[in-house]
Amino acid sequence: MDVTAPAQMHRLVSAQLLRALMQRTGTGADVTVRELEALTGVPRSTIGALLTGTQKSVPKSAAEQIAKAIGVDLLILWIPDERAAAHRANSAAAVAG
Repeated sequence: MDVTAPAQMHRLVSAQLLRALMQRTGTGADVTVRELEALTGVPRSTIGALLTGTQKSVPKSAAEQIAKAIGVDLLILWIPDERAAAHRANSAAAVAG
């Protein structure tokens, strides 16, 4: 494993989706930003930035921890950044064409 390689990033599908899933997790309970921090180790500031849209991506490990804590599959809430970039490029080409 190459420890010098940059962390694979995952882009949040939607801040509204994250907020909705926090209000009703896989167990049916809600989870606050503070509780999500405690469950995942992801800083409250990062979670807050995701919820406001000022941050769009996190390392894969953080994305996995958030999805697990909320009780959803990773790809329900996150898109690997390389796939998101390819999707944006394809969408731009379709609009231009």
